[in-house]
Amino acid sequence: MRVLIIGSLGGQLGEATKIAMNTGAKVAHVDNPDAAMAALRAGQGADLLMVDIGNDIGALAVALKNERIHVPIVACGVSATPTAAAAAIRAGAKEFIPLPPDTDLIAAVLAAVANDDKPMIARDPVIRKVVTLADQIAPSNASILITGESGSGKEVMARYVHDKSKRAGKAFISVNCAAIPDNLLESELFGHEKGAFTGAVARRIGKFEEADGGTLLLDEISEMDARLQAKLLRAIQEREIDRVGGSKPVKVDIRILATSNRDLTKAVADGSFREDLLFRLNVVNLKLPPLRDRPGDIAALADYFSARYAAANGVAARPISEPARHILLNRQWPGNVRELENAMHRAVLLAEGDEIGPEALRAPDGSMLGETPNRGVVETATEAAQVSAQSAVGLTVAQVEQDLILDTLTHCLGNRTHAANILGISIRTLRNKLKLYADHGVSVPTPGGAAPMGSHAVA
Repeated sequence: MRVLIIGSLGGQLGEATKIAMNTGAKVAHVDNPDAAMAALRAGQGADLLMVDIGNDIGALAVALKNERIHVPIVACGVSATPTAAAAAIRAGAKEFIPLPPDTDLIAAVLAAVANDDKPMIARDPVIRKVVTLADQIAPSNASILITGESGSGKEVMARYVHDKSKRAGKAFISVNCAAIPDNLLESELFGHEKGAFTGAVARRIGKFEEADGGTLLLDEISEMDARLQAKLLRAIQEREIDRVGGSKPVKVDIRILATSNRDLTKAVADGSFREDLLFRLNVVNLKLPPLRDRPGDIAALADYFSARYAAANGVAARPISEPARHILLNRQWPGNVRELENAMHRAVLLAEGDEIGPEALRAPDGSMLGETPNRGVVETATEAAQVSAQSAVGLTVAQVEQDLILDTLTHCLGNRTHAANILGISIRTLRNKLKLYADHGVSVPTPGGAAPMGSHAVA
């Protein structure tokens, strides 16, 4: 993890730096937000900003947003009042750390905000085979395609490969290709020169250059449009990139990892993904099994997540009771490791007594996980589609489509990727439709959240 400290931290800079480094962070320091922005534009990447509360945190948050630099802010201050701390949070900080610093508090905040402390837990023989292959190929420079269902741990595997590689001491940079609009992704990947487009107030180094010497993860690469696929192919072949608005190519030394939860062979067949790019990326394929196919890991993962979230929330760690463990081991986990993680986070907060019992294992809608037999996402979504079709008489095509999309999303617990796969549309198309619905005042399920109340139809 890379931490950039901004300001003097009220004279506590040295102690805060020492604590952060003891957690494994790489720490850099600048005097003010302007210097921080210049460093970030120049490719000095950061996973977290620790900012002295005396700085204008609101202005820094706006500057980061305007230049599409996504780095969480943690405010720090000596003898800060609750009012000042609350103002920092409202201005854009994710957390506030009082100074002098507390070792455990800083470690917990860094782990929670950066969210990159996810070890590879692999005890089941099915996943052990994949890890053995990862160990074998990690020292090479070969491109790797990591595939598997949403929530199965593809980014965790990518970080594992990086940590086992010869590039482990260099940067690991991740870009979610599905989360960035097409017109912004090129600049995010390759950078831009000052004046290249409206809003390009200064040269900005892209993720390719930021990852120079290290590893670049292209997450959900199947969502990248055809034009950018061609430019990416050239970058991989030639190991050089062109900044937007630039006049000469820039050499880069990186290893490419990519993930997808879609069948890219089918994407090639339907024309949405370039075959030559697939060949370049898929030198080695690490296919992650879903959690239901690696039951030997469920208990170990549950224990890890319960301990982690107990520490992060400042509550006593509790063992998982045998009845609760039975429920966990017998669930199919359609949301895979991510669903299990969220379930254990809720359980840590809801548990009473000396153990985490069955009553603490709840779905996002509040129902207990063991109340009804678990069904897969496909079955529940199919049922939702059937109910929607039966009540479609008298509705417009747009209204029927909206009902189908929102009902499917509800039964996927708000998971956009699962819903898009079931509906047979791209994640970007789904997000565009959801934005349209939200703009019309329609309640849209949030990831991991409860279903919206009331009718879906737009008046």
